[in-house]
Formats: sequence, C-alpha cells, structure tokens
Amino acid sequence: MRHVAVIGSGPAGYYSAEALQKAFGDDVRIDVIDRLPVPYGLIRFGVAPDHQSIKAVSKRYEKVALTDNVRFVGNVTVGKDVTVDELLSLYDAVILATGAPHDRPLGIPGSDLPGVIGSAAFVGWYNGHPDFADLDPPLNGADAAVIGNGNVALDVARILSKTEAEFAGSDIAGHALEALNGSAIRTIHILGRRGPHQIAMTPKELGELGHLDAAAPRVDAADLPPPAADETLEPGLRKSVAHLRAFAEAGAAKAKVIDFDFFAAPVAIEGDGKAERIVVERTRLDVAGGAVGTGETYAIPASLVVTCIGYRTPPIAGIPYDDRLGRFVNRDGLIGDGLYCVGWARRGPTGTIGTNRPDGYEVAEAIAATLGPGDSGKAGRSGLDALLAGRNVDIVTFRDWQKIEAAEIGRARAGAPREKFIQIADMLDAARPNR
Repeated sequence: MRHVAVIGSGPAGYYSAEALQKAFGDDVRIDVIDRLPVPYGLIRFGVAPDHQSIKAVSKRYEKVALTDNVRFVGNVTVGKDVTVDELLSLYDAVILATGAPHDRPLGIPGSDLPGVIGSAAFVGWYNGHPDFADLDPPLNGADAAVIGNGNVALDVARILSKTEAEFAGSDIAGHALEALNGSAIRTIHILGRRGPHQIAMTPKELGELGHLDAAAPRVDAADLPPPAADETLEPGLRKSVAHLRAFAEAGAAKAKVIDFDFFAAPVAIEGDGKAERIVVERTRLDVAGGAVGTGETYAIPASLVVTCIGYRTPPIAGIPYDDRLGRFVNRDGLIGDGLYCVGWARRGPTGTIGTNRPDGYEVAEAIAATLGPGDSGKAGRSGLDALLAGRNVDIVTFRDWQKIEAAEIGRARAGAPREKFIQIADMLDAARPNR
C-alpha cells in the first residue's frame, strides 16, 4: 500500500487525488489536507457567486472524496499543526496543491492606503472566506477603480454593478449583498496598461457586461485598432474584441457605468489618509506589444481601488521558492525527493480550472513511475491521526463537511443555494451538531 498526502483541497488537489486513484488503483491511500474545515478552495471562494454552473464541478470532486481510499482532512494547517518534513516521514509522497491565494503587490506609491484592496481579499469578502469576512470595503464613494484586464477584473466590476435582483440564485455572502445594496458607486473604471487586443478577458464573461440591469459598459472607440486588425487574433480573443466594439457603438446609458480605460498604467494612488484618486500614465504599445509610458498623466477619482493583477503561492519554510514567479521551484512538478507540486503552486496563477486536471495527472503518473507497486512501511493515515491527536488538532472529515453543507443549505435566503458560514467556529459547530 502506498500513502500520499495532498495539501490543498481545491481543483488541483482533487484532480491529483483522482489521478492517483487511476495510477495506483486500490493500492493507495490519499489524504487531502486543508487548513479550512470546508473543501474546494477556488471553487468555493474564488469563482464568482453568480457563476453557479462553474461551481458545479465540485460534484466531480465530491465523487472522488467519497471513495474509500480518499479522505478529506480539514481544519489542519500545514506549518503549524504538522510540518512538510513530518508528512514526508509519514507518506510515500506529498503533493503541494496550495493554489495562489495571496495577491501580487501593486508596488506603487499609495498602494498601502486604506481603500486599496487586492482581488483575493475582495473576492474572498463577497464569497464568504473567513479570512476576509470583516473586510468592510469602502462603497460610499461614487467611483471605484479596478486594475487589470482579466476575468477577475470583470468579476469584480460585475459584482459592483449588479442590482439585488440580479443576485438571485447566487451564493454571494449575505454581508456582502447587504453592503452592495447600499453602495454609492456609480462608475467603475477598469484600467489596463495595454490595449483591447491584449486583454485576457474571455468572451462569455465580457459579454455579460452588456446584459446588466442598471449598468452599461463604455469603451472609447479611439482605443480600438482598425477592424481589419482583428482578423489576426485567435478566435476567442476576436470574439472578446467584438464585444468591446459593440460596447463602443452602444454607448453607456444606464445609472451605472463600467468604463474601460485602456493604455492606462497606474503610477500612484493619492488621498488624505485614504484612497481618493488614482494617477495613471498614458501608454502606447511598442513593437513587441508591450506597454511604454508616454509621460502624459491624469487622475481618476476612486475611493475604492481593487487590484486584479495576479496572485502568488504562499511560501513554506524550507521549500525552494521562486519569488519572481510567486510559486515553488520545481521541474515538471518535482520539488525534491517525495515532494511535488501541482496547479498554481507549480505553474503560477495561469490557466483555467480545467488546466489543473492534466497537471495533476502528469504528477500522479510521475509518482507512480517513481514508487512502483509495493509497501514502504510508512504509517500514512494512521500516523497522521496519532500525531494530530497528540497535538489536540480537531480534524474535519468529508462527512463532517456534509453536515456543514446541509446547515448552509438550510439557512439560505429564498432562491439562494446556500448561505455560507463565514467564521470557522460556526463551521465547526455545524460539523459537530451534537457536541
């Protein structure tokens, strides 16, 4: 029997568990460890609450989690409750599937002012992540700025723009819904250093902005290249640019405006003790398609600034880390003897949820090829349980998670799939209803 620990219960973690099952059959025991009492990582806390169809992929992970040789071990913090070295002594292989939950710093003057929030924190706030439930973003100003030209920036702009009725059927956290209902924001500026042909926004997500009840996107036609230039784009990007052209033609004629500001590089955030405006430099494209400053600057009012410029994997003491790329140093997923990484912890924050599947399978096959059949004699699951029990760590199993899930479904507002618990203590109480 082989024993493998997977640290992280998001898509990369569960795809890796699924792949290990297929690589080893019944001759493997897999423990999926997470610091929170609830599984699914990015699916629960990163995917937009109004994109429930995307969250449905968790049913696939649930199927894996309920098999006899996979166990969810929640409420366990690696580095505090157990170290990676201890896990390596207990398991034949350890896979880091920790994702990239930390924001990449903006790194300009004023980026530490109150009102400047990273997208991991802001998205975590409206998705009910316990780390960010008390964020209280400033929504009392008329202008917000969203820095970035990817799908996360679109999510943030869309959430800031929707009416209460448009959140029907979503699992947005109740505290966020209440705050957004009272928001004074009327203009959301989406800032991108480059132009329409360089966006990382997918057509479906971009197209949603054209169907909002109270908000309309605005694009300056002068920022768009000649239509003939679109012919060289790959099909998905061509469709996205077609949406931008349609927005430019339609104009903005609703109570709220989502203003696309291309060729705008943030250089400073200013204000009297808090964010009040963002100073941007007008850019142009060089021959390689990069952004080059022109020296022309202007200011945009913004009491809320959300940075959507990328994420970083949190480092773990003793494990080689690439600070520039924000991920673990690895070669095809291998970090060192018995230690592997998958997903964003391996590649950096790139790709879609589905990208993690082949990634997990590649690493699982490498582990199987290295270990082969047999039994190393390592303690695996029983050893971890003994260690954690000796440290009074109260683990949460998948069956416990199902009790939490049932309680969240039971407390949902009308039409919503669930109302998430936002405090770990409340999750644990739901997991142990008779304690």
